[in-house]
Formats: sequence, structure tokens, C-alpha cells
Amino acid sequence: MTIHIENESRIRLLKVNLEELAERVIEAALDYEGCPYEVEVSLLLTDNTGIREINRDHRNIDRATDVLSFPMLEYDIPSDFSCAETEIQGCFHPETGELLLGDIIISLEKVREQAKKYGHSEEREAAFLITHSMLHLFGYDHMEALEAREMEDRQEAILRSLNILR
Repeated sequence: MTIHIENESRIRLLKVNLEELAERVIEAALDYEGCPYEVEVSLLLTDNTGIREINRDHRNIDRATDVLSFPMLEYDIPSDFSCAETEIQGCFHPETGELLLGDIIISLEKVREQAKKYGHSEEREAAFLITHSMLHLFGYDHMEALEAREMEDRQEAILRSLNILR
């Protein structure tokens, strides 16, 4: 597994080693969903200004958000990784052979704000956002109530497996 982490934010979270946390959470999400491949994921840590620009430029939504996900695969069924074998786009890294899952962008300002708002640690909030985004990279969505419930259940199960609780 390769995780490319770029931190363009000056914000430092309290008592959180983001590199180690990202690796643990991504690995747990891959295991939970039964991904049969070694993967590559990019993680950009930014602030509200940075994520707002990306949100505006890529989604035409001119506001800051907590996390953005840009999956490389288009799934017919979430976590049906067999689509990777048939994708024309070339979703495997030509040198490493790893499955290119996609990009995760997190606002560390939002991590801090939401941890305080929800009364849990910054570590828990960052882990939640990484988990949430990984599920998007696996093809899950939360546009409808049933989809949202399924994502929530999976998020909680993954975080519980890591003993990262509210």
C-alpha cells in the first residue's frame, strides 16, 4: 500500500500522527471491504481556503467542506473491485501494479472545528473523515436515505475495529 500525503496546511492537530492514523484507517477500510489489491491513495491535508478552492473548481460549490473524495474507479456495485480489471482508464500504477483508488482532501480546520462541535477528539474526527472518504473511493454514496444508512454502518464498523470511538 502506498499513501501519498501532502500537507499544505499550517494547522497541527493535537496528539495526532496523521500519517500513522491514515495508514491504520485506510488499511482497516480495505480489509473491511475485502479489497483484493495493493492500493495507492493520495491524501491532501489543507485548510478551509484550500478545500473551498478545490470544491469550487471541481464541483462548482463555492464553500469550504470537511472532506472531498475523487475516486478513480466507477463501480456498478460498491466495493465490487472486479470492475478494476475491466476499466479502460488504466487504474493500476504501471510501475508498482497497485490499484489507484483516488484522492482524499481534508480540511484540518474542519477537523478541529467538528471535533469540538461533536465533543470528541481530533483523532476521531480525522479518522472518521478518512473512513468516510475511503467508502466514497469504494463507490458508496449517501444521496438517498438507505445509502446513507449503509455508509454510516460501515463507517462505524471500521472505526470500531480500530477502537476509535466517540
